[in-house]
Amino acid sequence: MTLTELKYIVAVARARHFGHAAEACFVAQPTLSVAIKKLEDELGVTLFERGGSEVSVTPLGAQIVAQAERVLEQTAAIKELAKQNKDPLSGPLRLGVIYTIGPYLLPPLVKNLIANVPQMPLVLQENFTVKLLDLLRQGELDAAIMALPLPEHGMAVQALYDEPFVVAMPKNHPWSTRTEIAAEDLKSETMLLLGAGHCFRDQVLEVCPEMARFSSSPGNGMQRTFEGSSLETIRHMVASGIGLTVLPRASVPDMKDPNGMLTFVRFQDPVPSRRVVIVWRKSFTRRAAIDAVVKAVADCGLPGVEMVTLQAAA
Repeated sequence: MTLTELKYIVAVARARHFGHAAEACFVAQPTLSVAIKKLEDELGVTLFERGGSEVSVTPLGAQIVAQAERVLEQTAAIKELAKQNKDPLSGPLRLGVIYTIGPYLLPPLVKNLIANVPQMPLVLQENFTVKLLDLLRQGELDAAIMALPLPEHGMAVQALYDEPFVVAMPKNHPWSTRTEIAAEDLKSETMLLLGAGHCFRDQVLEVCPEMARFSSSPGNGMQRTFEGSSLETIRHMVASGIGLTVLPRASVPDMKDPNGMLTFVRFQDPVPSRRVVIVWRKSFTRRAAIDAVVKAVADCGLPGVEMVTLQAAA
């Protein structure tokens, strides 16, 4: 039994597909398949049911995969322990960021870290919350910046900032002269949402729960919702007059841009918002690197957000 074989079975269990798992492990599919078959022969058990287009994990296989995940995490911890006597700010930091934060936080964050800790370059990855948590567990990332709430994760968490939401509409919309908007008013409008998988979509649906009921049903007004792949795509769709959307405040540099094609209006109190946090494995020993990122985020000067300082917590 090897760590590589354990990594392969975890990848297959996550992807439910041998080809996709091989791509994720950067190996040829025959190499991965042979290694898994060898492990099954050694253990005398069947880990995966191979039939149809999707691979399923056997009940015993699920238990073995869970143990393999723990072994791989502990292996990563051993590597981290070996670095304890080295400079925690020396060497790359593998940082993940969710899609609705990355475009607005990363440019100033990278600039700040280059200025303050040039010996610690960032290796960046944007992805969905669930995928970033998986990469953290597997030791493929050192830390990730995302928004609460999070699924069960077992990681260390530190708050970074609270970010309010704003309503975006075309410049000529009848509401463009308002100073604030009640969340319930959005029921009468055509709304543009991010696609499934984005946590910001779920947060917007919490602001206006009616959208969750109507987002997949044809009809009028709120019942006519559209989905986009990114906030910037949705922003352009709103500018073209298709509908309204809700945006995180940091994505709006100027709430009163006279030359733009959009108007941005704040919500009535209580203003909906999200808490942005940094997450890392409890076994990660380069705490000084995490602190450097936290400080760099605080120095970014993101528009409209409120920085918070909390102790790390499980």
